[in-house]
Amino acid sequence: MKNKKIGIIFFILLIIVIVGGYFAIKYVKNKQEEEPTVVEEYTPQEEIAEEQVRQTIISLYFPSNETSELNPEARLIDIKEIINNPYEKLINLLIEGPKNEKNKKVIPENTKLNKCYLENDCVTLDFSADFLNYSKENEVEKNNLINSIVNTLTELSEVNKVKILIDGNENEEFKDVYERQEKD
Repeated sequence: MKNKKIGIIFFILLIIVIVGGYFAIKYVKNKQEEEPTVVEEYTPQEEIAEEQVRQTIISLYFPSNETSELNPEARLIDIKEIINNPYEKLINLLIEGPKNEKNKKVIPENTKLNKCYLENDCVTLDFSADFLNYSKENEVEKNNLINSIVNTLTELSEVNKVKILIDGNENEEFKDVYERQEKD
């Protein structure tokens, strides 16, 4: 008899919990439907300027003042500056020299880029005769001159080789077609 009473009480409590839960859920749902959900638009703290959207990072290679090894120097430039003739822009930045004082200028003073063009995967660069004013006794200086140009231009996916002309003609000192030298 006692077990029967406990069973009946348990059953009544179970029904009360189920019915109470049903009404509690229904109440919460109705309350949510009454309150409109507010969707707010996210506003960044700082607007992104059009100039920031158009900028890209390029790498220029210059020899170190201490070790003479080539180091990449990152520059942030406007994409409009390199869209039409990126090769000319990159070489002119190399001619200007590094911004970092730990690196040194590699292209001789007064050198001008007469013209440049891409043919297949090779960029041909036509420099003024001032390009030949490097220290000819120093083989490292010549290699840095070549590799600075080649490494900078081959950062562009369409470039694999570089040919150097002096005033529109092949020069005995730069007669090869140069490819990027990978470090071991």
